[in-house]
Amino acid sequence: MQTVDIDDIRSLLAVMPPHIASDLKQEIGNGDLLEIVMDLGRLPEARFPEREILLGDHEVTEADIQHVTSRIGSFSGDNRAGLTRTLHRISAIRNREGKIVGLTCRVGRAVMGTAKIIQDLVETGNNVLLMGPPGIGKTTILRETARVLADDLKKRVIVVDTSNEIAGDGDIPHPAIGHARRMQVPTPTLQHAVMIEAVENHMPEVIIIDEIGTSLEAEAARTIAERGVQLVGTAHGNSLENLMMNPTLSDLIGGIQTVTLGDEEARRRHTQKSVLERKAPPTFDIVVEIQERYKVLVHPDVADAVDCVLHGKESRSEVRWLGPDGNVVKEQAATIRETQKKPELINQGLRVFLFGINRPILEQAAHEKGLAIDITDDLRLSNILITTKNYFRRKPQKLRDAEMQGIPIYAIRGNSLQQLRHCLESIYTGPRDEVVDSALDEARQAIDEVKNGKKEVELSPQNSFIRRLQHILAERHDVTSSSSGREPGRRVKIVNN
Repeated sequence: MQTVDIDDIRSLLAVMPPHIASDLKQEIGNGDLLEIVMDLGRLPEARFPEREILLGDHEVTEADIQHVTSRIGSFSGDNRAGLTRTLHRISAIRNREGKIVGLTCRVGRAVMGTAKIIQDLVETGNNVLLMGPPGIGKTTILRETARVLADDLKKRVIVVDTSNEIAGDGDIPHPAIGHARRMQVPTPTLQHAVMIEAVENHMPEVIIIDEIGTSLEAEAARTIAERGVQLVGTAHGNSLENLMMNPTLSDLIGGIQTVTLGDEEARRRHTQKSVLERKAPPTFDIVVEIQERYKVLVHPDVADAVDCVLHGKESRSEVRWLGPDGNVVKEQAATIRETQKKPELINQGLRVFLFGINRPILEQAAHEKGLAIDITDDLRLSNILITTKNYFRRKPQKLRDAEMQGIPIYAIRGNSLQQLRHCLESIYTGPRDEVVDSALDEARQAIDEVKNGKKEVELSPQNSFIRRLQHILAERHDVTSSSSGREPGRRVKIVNN
C-alpha cells in the first residue's frame, strides 16, 4: 500500500495547541495515528490501532478547544467539521447549552490500492454495499473506488458527501477521488434528497454514498438502482445478518416479511405455516463485509445469501485478502447457518426476544455465565422468547405470534437476576451438551431409518428448545417432522415423505 499526501498530518498538527502538537510529534512514528481526543478537564489522548497514549501532563482547557475550533471549518448539523482540502475530520461533543466540551480529531488518509480488493466487483456494474465496524476502513475503500471508477474506467462518478469525509472539507474536493465529482449535503437530513438530485440533474453512471442510515436514504438508494445507475455505498452494521435484523435498512437487501403458507405448501417445504421470506429483489447485488483491514468476506449474490439465512441453509461466499505482494488472494467459504455441534449452533443461531424482561438484568446473568446472548427486537428473527409467567397467562399478541411461528417460549416467575440465571441454566446447562448431542444423534438415526424405508420414527421426549433443534435437523435433510403429546412427554416424530 502507498499512502498518499502523508504530509497532511502536518495540517492537523498545525491546528493543535502547541503543547499537544509537540507531544504528538514525538509519538507519531510510522504514520499509524488514528485520532486525537481532547476532552475538557482531561489529558489529551492519541489513539493508534493497538494502543492509546496520554499526551503530556496538561489537562485540556477551554482555550485549547477554542484554539482548534477557530482554525477549522464550521461544524455541520452532525457536529462534524474539517480542514480545507484535507481528509481530516473533527467531531464535536457539546454540553446541554451547545457549548463544545470535547473534540475527536480523526486522521484522514488516502491510501492507493485499497479498492483493489473489490475492484473486479465494481467493474461488473453491480451495486456494491460495504459493511464493517467504525474505523476499519470503509470510507477509505469507498474513496479509492471513486477514483478508480472515474480515472481508470472513465465513468461519470458523483460522490454524495454528507460530512465531507470522502472528499475533504472546502469547495474543492481532495485529489484522492480523482475526476469524480462531489456534491455536498447541506444537512444530514437531506442526504436522500441530494442522492436523487444527483441522478436527476447530473447524469451519473455511478453514485458513491457513505453511511446509508435512514429509511429515506434506503428508499432513495432503491430509486437510484431502479433508474439504472450503479451504486457503491456503505451502511451501518457489521454483517449481512445485522442488516437483515435492522428494520430501517433491511430494504437494502430486499426486506423481510412473514408469510403464511397453505397446508400443502408447508408440507412440501417441510416447514411450519408461518415462515420468513425476502420481500423484494435487493437494492444491492453484492455485500462486502470488511472483517479486518485488507480482509473481506464477499456475498456475491445477496438475494441468494438472504434466502439461505432465512431458510437455514449454506450460502456461497468468498474470503479475500491482500497478500504480502499486494495481490488479492481469494478463498471460497461456505457460510454455515446450522451445524451439528450444539455449542456452535447456539453461538451462530440463537436469537432471543424479550417480552416484559429487563434486558440489563439478562445481560448481567449472561455475563456471569460467560454466555454471548444475541438479543433481537424483531420477533420474526428470533428463535427463543423469554417472558414472565404473568404475561404468559395473559397471552398478549406477541406471545400468540411466537406460538404461531413455533418459537419456544420460556416463562419465568419474576423479573429478577436469580430467575434469569435459572432460565439460562435451563437453556445452557453444562450437562445439556451431552443431552443435546444425544438428542440430535437420535434424530439423525431416525432420519436415516425413514430414508431407508421406515414409515415413521418417534423420538424420546425433549423440552421445546431441543425439539426445535430436531425439527431444524429434519428440515435440513428434507424429511417431515411433527411434535405430539403433552409436556413433559411431548416428543418429535420423524415421518417418511
